[in-house]
Amino acid sequence: MADEDNQSFTTREALFYHETIRPGKIEIVPSKPVATQRDLSLAYSPGVAAPVKAIAEDPALAAKYTARSNMVAVISNGTAILGLGNLGALASKPVMEGKSVLFKRFADVDSIDIELATEDPDAFINAVALMEPSFGGINLEDIKAPECFIIEQTLRERMNIPVMHDDQHGTAIIAAAGLLNACYLTGRDLKNAKMVVNGAGASAIACTALIKAMGIPHENVTMCDRSGVIYRGRENDIDQWKSAHAIDTEARTLEEALKGADIFLGLSAGGALKPEWVKDMADKPIIFAMANPDPEITPPDAKAVRPDAIIATGRSDYPNQVNNVLGFPFIFRGALDVQATAINEEMKIAAAEAIAALARESVPEEVAAAYGMNQSFGTEYIIPAPFDPRLMERVSAAVAKAAMDTGVAKMPIEDFDAYSHSLKARLNPTTSVLTQVYADAKENPKRVIFAEAEEEVALRAAIQFSDFGYGTPVLVGRTQAVRDKLIELGVSNPDAYEIQNSVDSDLVPAMVDYLYKRLQRRGYTERDVRRIVNQDRNVFASLLLALDHGDAMISGLTRPFAQTMREVQLVLDPKPGAIPFGIHLMIGKNNTAFLADTTINERPGADALAHIAEQTAAVARRLGHEPRVAFLSYSTFGNPSGRWLESIRDAVHILDERETNFEYEGEMGPDAALNPKVMELYPFSRLSAPANVLIMPGLQSANLSAKLLRELGGNATIGPMLLGMEKPVQIAPMTAIAPDVLTLAVLAAAGVVR
Repeated sequence: MADEDNQSFTTREALFYHETIRPGKIEIVPSKPVATQRDLSLAYSPGVAAPVKAIAEDPALAAKYTARSNMVAVISNGTAILGLGNLGALASKPVMEGKSVLFKRFADVDSIDIELATEDPDAFINAVALMEPSFGGINLEDIKAPECFIIEQTLRERMNIPVMHDDQHGTAIIAAAGLLNACYLTGRDLKNAKMVVNGAGASAIACTALIKAMGIPHENVTMCDRSGVIYRGRENDIDQWKSAHAIDTEARTLEEALKGADIFLGLSAGGALKPEWVKDMADKPIIFAMANPDPEITPPDAKAVRPDAIIATGRSDYPNQVNNVLGFPFIFRGALDVQATAINEEMKIAAAEAIAALARESVPEEVAAAYGMNQSFGTEYIIPAPFDPRLMERVSAAVAKAAMDTGVAKMPIEDFDAYSHSLKARLNPTTSVLTQVYADAKENPKRVIFAEAEEEVALRAAIQFSDFGYGTPVLVGRTQAVRDKLIELGVSNPDAYEIQNSVDSDLVPAMVDYLYKRLQRRGYTERDVRRIVNQDRNVFASLLLALDHGDAMISGLTRPFAQTMREVQLVLDPKPGAIPFGIHLMIGKNNTAFLADTTINERPGADALAHIAEQTAAVARRLGHEPRVAFLSYSTFGNPSGRWLESIRDAVHILDERETNFEYEGEMGPDAALNPKVMELYPFSRLSAPANVLIMPGLQSANLSAKLLRELGGNATIGPMLLGMEKPVQIAPMTAIAPDVLTLAVLAAAGVVR
């Protein structure tokens, strides 16, 4: 793990992240209604007796009546935590919770972390083996070598469910995928390649074993450890796992082994590969320098001596990142879906080949636009990006098929087309796209003005905005009050933050001049303007934005939305031809709904409704969704009739006359827009699936709906997001917490909502 100075966040903010909202990163949520006494009777006694008896008669029915078939245990004893070493079982819990989050986030696999307080392999094995009835799979994590080999092998033999030590096999699968593509690009055949492995720990040995299983001959692989080359006859620092990869060779050092080598595979330590040694490798050398946080050699250093090299690392700031998250969620997804009894070599190879094949495909236009993926297959793109949504479908299906072909699947898939469709439906693309939005913000940092920097929520968001590398926060408030609050929140160097105070800012004269020219014909005197600039933080912050002292602005925590908007509009106008409006994102498990306009236009006319629909559809597409717009009403296609329908119908007619690139329909009730069974009653509807963009007929219904869904629905909510202003401005709800404000700040800075 990197020192704090090398992180994009501080220890303080990392601890706050794990503490805020509720401690930790996971919770248990019922998947069935538990609101009434009848619900509880079905969930527990006496209704639970029915599935208990059924499972007792046929154990396979546990997959039908319990969560077991989608449940993986992430288990560790904390003896090899990331790069921190042996810190014990309890200290490993944040990492194991994080792994559970990744399972859910990337593959919709439910996961529970379990930390076992023992370093005795036999005790560990017995504890895990006894839990087999509870889980559909076991993901072992952060267990030191050589115990991890013994534990995994024994559990695979004793248990009838998939068991995988991800530190070994996850890295191996992704590295193998990248190696396949690197060999493809350099015209190599694995059967003839010469590979040098530096490192002999769990990951290195697993990588070597898998690559040998994929075709590279045993005698073509030279493995090195701290003592040098592992050769037949070596007696010092050797065990059964290392000796399995010993070969007859005259080479005794890494430098000697690398002469003429085609491939370097490093899982050792930063700086272990010297540039002068790279010079002696074969033409178009393949270098996988996967030590973290510092690779064995950096890509720039390797390229300096061998411009023809293909290089991969474990780092996200270099091309070709070997990232385990490309593999383990989807490997378990496929294994669980066929109720596999193991994860065998064939399944791992199938995963590697599927990942490699995906990188060779062109990225679909809609995926490239939504996820910021403009790469094409080549020397700097041999491994797909972790947020590529196609991984779920391709890798999971490949693993499931390999399990069926090798006879370890207890529930084979009959229709792979239907299975692929179900995999796509499992995940909500919004979460993946937001991940990319945050990455884009780091790549293009901006200055964001926080208008209410004396508020703890705003200041926490500003600190995170800075610490996470999204840009520079400009803090508006009384200088000493903001400094004191920064110190209170644990900032060691408050002077590093830019604070803008209207009382002593040398920008005020220019602001007064700018605003007076704007407002002098609206009944404002110069004295009025000076007073407003000095006393109103929203006006002062808006002037900072108008005069280009920031790229975006966020406010709203101390005043209602409408009041904040009025103050902003004293300074800023709508974009030419635009109508300002607000969108709420309601993010569910598998879907996202975009509600508009939820903030500004009380009774929009037809032109405004059409404009709002077009702009909201554009935001939906930028967030990874194919927009399907429904103009909502109490009436569905004229039933019942009423007075307030013409503007909705006219908005639809306006879109009929324009060149739109999205589906739309209306007027219609929410059930006709969202419920497939109700939709079947209207076969003439132009919507091919439930709507995801809901255009409300007026502000009253829109605002009420958004707030009701937020309070009662239990879904994550983003917004309101303000669109249509000449400069990026976001107005957070007064009830927002720091993560909400941070999200709006990043969205504003990244230009996703504009």
